[in-house]
Amino acid sequence: MPAGLVGSLLGLGNPLLDISAVVDQAFLDKYDLKLANQILAEDKHIPMYKELVASSGVEYIAGGATQNSIRVAQWMLQVAGATAYMGCVGNDEFAKTMTDTAAKDGVNVRYMVDEATPTGTCAVCIIGGERSLVANLAAANNFKADHLQKPENWALLEAARVVYSAGFFITVSPESILASAKHCAENDKIYSMNLSAPFIMQARGAARSTAPRHPRLPFSPRRLGLLG
Repeated sequence: MPAGLVGSLLGLGNPLLDISAVVDQAFLDKYDLKLANQILAEDKHIPMYKELVASSGVEYIAGGATQNSIRVAQWMLQVAGATAYMGCVGNDEFAKTMTDTAAKDGVNVRYMVDEATPTGTCAVCIIGGERSLVANLAAANNFKADHLQKPENWALLEAARVVYSAGFFITVSPESILASAKHCAENDKIYSMNLSAPFIMQARGAARSTAPRHPRLPFSPRRLGLLG
């Protein structure tokens, strides 16, 4: 195995445990959901997660935009320990499940643990190959730059050749984005960001102004071309 690839890619993002199950139309109607749609959870959706967990055939995936990309990169590289990932989770069974799932995929996860907030989850409700996604961000919203700056975690940043974040992370820890982008700029590494959604480009205030102005590899969904 090419040892030079170990630790070469680091992701910083919002970890969500995907809870995926086949449901029926009555389930969607009960929680006011639509297929081919993705929304943030409201109070009325919270009981849905336990209902999905109790359903037969439920699957768990270490998800969230950045973590999904890191998992795919790990699969493509086929080198043990080639990727690492940081984000914030709670101290609960969902966090343990996500840690175990990510580890099975070969990703070196260094989650920050928020003792007061549950792990973020995403309900993946499937009917006939179509999905309705409901994200409850919870602890994923609470990542702090202090976690990145711990010596054992900063070492992962120093080892990485490429650092990647989805644009959603701008609203969570712009300080972490700035610190990692600054490190990459000073050490001739690649910092890359996915613009993720139109509201990221439209956002104003401290989060956007703190983000790096010139990531070396910006990515965006096709629809963002409308924003120039």
